[in-house]
Amino acid sequence: MTIAYLGPPGTFTEQALRSEPDLDAMELYPMRTFIDVLYACRDGEVDLGFVAIENAIEGMVNVTMDTLAFDTDLLIQREVVLDITMELMAQPGTSLDDVKVVASHPVANAQCRTFLRANLPDATVQPANSTADGAHIAAETKGVAALGPSIAGERYGLETIASDIADHPENQTRFLVVAREGVPPATGHDKTSVVLRQKHDHPGSLVAILQEFAARNINLSRLSSRPAKKTLGEYAFIVDLDGHIANDVVADCLKNIHAKHADVKFLGSYPTAESGHEENRFRNTEAWNEASRWMDELRSHID
Repeated sequence: MTIAYLGPPGTFTEQALRSEPDLDAMELYPMRTFIDVLYACRDGEVDLGFVAIENAIEGMVNVTMDTLAFDTDLLIQREVVLDITMELMAQPGTSLDDVKVVASHPVANAQCRTFLRANLPDATVQPANSTADGAHIAAETKGVAALGPSIAGERYGLETIASDIADHPENQTRFLVVAREGVPPATGHDKTSVVLRQKHDHPGSLVAILQEFAARNINLSRLSSRPAKKTLGEYAFIVDLDGHIANDVVADCLKNIHAKHADVKFLGSYPTAESGHEENRFRNTEAWNEASRWMDELRSHID
């Protein structure tokens, strides 16, 4: 099996990928951008893609979300959550006073704004394609420091100048494994992701969609909007909901939304890395199954 990820080696993406033993055992293909990763999977160059989708500080990774929502038909297979610890690294012997340029991925730079403002107010912040790319630049150029994971510093022979410097110490990033086809079986601890495009935009149309979830006691862990890539002011809604399409209550909900309210693009039902809603999902499914048995019993009397 082959899997593409954001390279070069030494990125947070590689660190997250290697935290999953079965993925770590695959043949790894580093790519320059998240779009390259997703297109390589779409075009059959690799079996799987591994991409960041959301950060606790910066929010959704829009380039990943837009590519999944509008440009490909890939299906999410699982999610992986990584605790993010930022290091400031440079060539051995470099001090803070020596740093003139900070090179890293824009998301990493944004996550360390407070530290950079307080400790390197005059340094130039240079965007890089990845945290590992920033580390590579720092390894080749004096006076350049990189922001990123310790794995990048180890790979490129850098020393850590400052540790754990992110603005928010509990920062995490969510990653997705995607494939061209296949839906993992339900585990009882699942999430379903869909893209909704309203059939008719009028007052109350979004409320009507949300009521379909509320009526079935389905929890939404994410509801966000993205430009629909058509006309100005037209938006699509990205929804993550608790449950799996194998669950009758989830299938019925999406069926009703598709029939009455919106075009539904299915992005996948997959095991979630989160916890906290298992009991609610169990009660929800049991109540729905009981209602189905009740209706089946009533229908059994039809001549």
